[in-house]
Amino acid sequence: MFNIKKLFEPTDMTVGTPWKSIGLFSIPMVIGNIAQQLYSTVDSIVVGHYVGDNALAAVGSATPIFNLLLVLFIGISAGVGIMVAQYFGAKSREDLSKTIGSCITLTALASLLIMIITPSLTKPLLRLLDTPESIINDCAGYLVIMMIGVAGMAYYNILSGILRGMGDSFSALVYLLVATVINIVLDVLFVARLNMGVAGVSLATVIAQGISSVLCLRKLMRMQETFDLGRKELKMSKDHVMQIIKLGLPSGATQAIFSSAMIIVQSLTNSFGEMFIAANVIVMRVDGFAMMPNFSFGTAMTTYTGQNVGARKMDRVMQGAKQGTIMAVACSAVITGIILLFGKSLMGIFTDTQELVDMSYYMMSILAVGYIAMAVTQSLSGVMRGAGDTVTPMWISLCTSVLIRIPVAYGISWLTRTPELPTGRSECIQVSLLTTWVLGAIITFTFYKIGKWKKKAL
Repeated sequence: MFNIKKLFEPTDMTVGTPWKSIGLFSIPMVIGNIAQQLYSTVDSIVVGHYVGDNALAAVGSATPIFNLLLVLFIGISAGVGIMVAQYFGAKSREDLSKTIGSCITLTALASLLIMIITPSLTKPLLRLLDTPESIINDCAGYLVIMMIGVAGMAYYNILSGILRGMGDSFSALVYLLVATVINIVLDVLFVARLNMGVAGVSLATVIAQGISSVLCLRKLMRMQETFDLGRKELKMSKDHVMQIIKLGLPSGATQAIFSSAMIIVQSLTNSFGEMFIAANVIVMRVDGFAMMPNFSFGTAMTTYTGQNVGARKMDRVMQGAKQGTIMAVACSAVITGIILLFGKSLMGIFTDTQELVDMSYYMMSILAVGYIAMAVTQSLSGVMRGAGDTVTPMWISLCTSVLIRIPVAYGISWLTRTPELPTGRSECIQVSLLTTWVLGAIITFTFYKIGKWKKKAL
C-alpha cells in the first residue's frame, strides 16, 4: 500500500531507474513552478483588468530590476543546493548540517543588506533606464515594497532548494501551493476591493512568500533524523560559507549577467512605448509557463547529478543526463505546440485590448521554437552544476546574453530605422532572444561533450 508520508521524505536518487527518479522528482517541480509563475501572472491579470494597461507595463518594467537585486540569494541558493545534494549522496551528516546552518545565517545577513540599501536606489535606476514618466511612480512603489519584504522571498527559495537537494521536491510544492492561494486571495482583496493599485500586488506577494518560507523552515526543523540544526550549526562555518560562495558565485553572476542584459534591453523596449511594454509583459508571463519544464528538469538534473557524484556513480550521471534531456525536450515540444495553437486565447486572459492580444501573440510566435533549445541548455547546465562546475554555465550565459543578445537587439533596431519607425522594428527584442537561446543550446551541448565538468566534484 502506498504511504503518502514518503512523498514528504528525502529521496535517494543514487538507486533505481534514472529516468524514473528524474521524472518523479520533476513532476512536483513542474507543478511548483506553475504555482510560482501564478504569483506574477495573477498580479498581471488583476492589475491589467482592475487598474489598466499602464499599470501592467509598470509591473513589467520593474521585474528585470527586481531580478537583478536578487542575485545574492540566487548565488547562495545555487551553492547550497549543490553542496546539500552531494553531501546527502555521500551520507556526510556533519557537512550537511554545517552547510544548512551556515546558509540560514548567511541568508539573514544578505536580506538585511538588501532591505537597507536598495529602496533608495530604485527611482534613480528607473530614470537611468528611461522608464516612461506615466509609469515610473508605480514601478518605484512596487520595487520598494518588494525590497523591504525580500527576506520571505529569499528564505523560501533557499530553504526549498535545500529540501530539493535532499530529494524532497514534494514538501516545497505543498508550501508553494499554500502561498499561491494566499497570494491570489490577497491580490483580489488589495487591488479589486481596496483599490491599492500596483502596491497591492507587491504587498500580497511579500506576505504570501513570507508564509511559505516559515513553512519550509518548520519542515527543516523537523528533519533531525537527517541532519542537525541547532545553535552550533547556525554559527557560520568559514569553510562551508566559502564553499557556498565558490559554487554559488558563478550562478549568481550568471543571473546578474542575464538580468543586466534584460535591463539594457529593457531600455530599448521602453523606447517602443507603453503599448509595446505592456505586450512584452504579457509575453513574459506566458514565457514563464513555457519555461517551467526546462527549469524543472534543470533543477532535477542538478540534484540527481549532485547525489550520484557524491556517491561516486558517474555511470548513472551519464545515463541520467541523456534520459533527462530527452524528457525535457519532449515536454518543451508539446508546450510549444500548445502556445502556437492557443496563443491568442492565452494572451486574452491578461487584457481586453485586442491590439495588445494581437501584438503579444505575434511576439510569442517568434520565440516559440526557442523553448526546445532551452530544454537542452537547462538540462545539461544542470548536470554540470550538479557536478560542481558552475563556472562553465556562467561563461556560456555571459557570451549569449551579453556578447550576442545585446548587439543583435540593438543592431536590428538600428538597421531597420525609417522615418516611420525612428527606433527601428520592435521584433528586434524577440529575434535577439531567440538567437541567444539557440546558440546557447549549441554551446552548452559542446561543453557537455568535452566533459571537463566531470572533474569538479567536491
